[in-house]
Amino acid sequence: MQEHDYDGLELSTAMLIKAAEKRGIVVDILDRDDNFIRLKKYSKTEYVKQATKTSLDPYIVPLIMENKEVTKLILRENGINVPMGIKIKSIEEAFEYCHQFDGRSIVVKPNSTNFGLGVVILKEMQCETNYRICETNFRNALETAFKHDDAVLIEDFISGKEYRFLIIGDEVVAILHRIPANVVGDGIHSFEELVAEKNKNPLRGTGYVKPLEKIKLEYPEIDFLKLQKKTIDDIPRKGETVFLRENSNISTGGDSIDFTDDIMDAYKAIAVRAAKAVGAKICGADMIIQDISRKPDAQNHSIIELNFNPALHIHNYPYVGKNRHVEEKVLDLLGM
Repeated sequence: MQEHDYDGLELSTAMLIKAAEKRGIVVDILDRDDNFIRLKKYSKTEYVKQATKTSLDPYIVPLIMENKEVTKLILRENGINVPMGIKIKSIEEAFEYCHQFDGRSIVVKPNSTNFGLGVVILKEMQCETNYRICETNFRNALETAFKHDDAVLIEDFISGKEYRFLIIGDEVVAILHRIPANVVGDGIHSFEELVAEKNKNPLRGTGYVKPLEKIKLEYPEIDFLKLQKKTIDDIPRKGETVFLRENSNISTGGDSIDFTDDIMDAYKAIAVRAAKAVGAKICGADMIIQDISRKPDAQNHSIIELNFNPALHIHNYPYVGKNRHVEEKVLDLLGM
């Protein structure tokens, strides 16, 4: 059996290589920095980048999912619930629409990024009564989003819990509920100290080489604490859970809980329909569900994003739950 040095590889790629080797597949690491590998078995050869970019998805498919506005249009045309919103090209243009969001909770995000980059949630904007605060928060959110793209979406915030559905082929193979970056107070240490301590967990790292990402204390976290009238030097009460971000991405320090066996098949069918609508064989669907015990209807769920390069490792190493061995499903789909 081959033995590879996995140092520097993303965890999802390392998982796929290990699973391939167990099947007797010859694995060549073509570009370690780019997580680009080649799989060979008998006369069959497959090239894979970052564990989920394969020949199975035509070039246009990731381009569709990369553009959140196009994705929403296609999903809406296929009868799938998505948030209402607008796309803007400048901060000045956004302020022309500011009055439309008064009293509403919104999400400001780049039109073409993954992993929660540049996403800011603003709760119950009060432009009429607190214009200065509203303007400052809105501008900060826009500036954050525009750092990652030259087009930004402003969407209605959908209430409920967010779940990541991993679709491989015609099947939902795993589901996670992601909890935003958080710390639990001990009545002794400050937020800054609690974050540093939580980041010592060996499951946490940077650059997707570990199951969970380290928590940062930068503008989004500091600003979210400020909205709770807290600073990084404050000491939370013993047993108090304090969230540091609104968005729940693992890539921004969130925790993951496996829900694969707890979500009814009707929601899984919606996720598969969404993937098929954009022609994707492998994708991650982020769905907001208000109550997983209720059957889906027009009011209780919405798909907020499709992701073209979904992480595999988060489903094998959840913060809470069991290993779903999703890399095996990728190899099955490739016919290896």
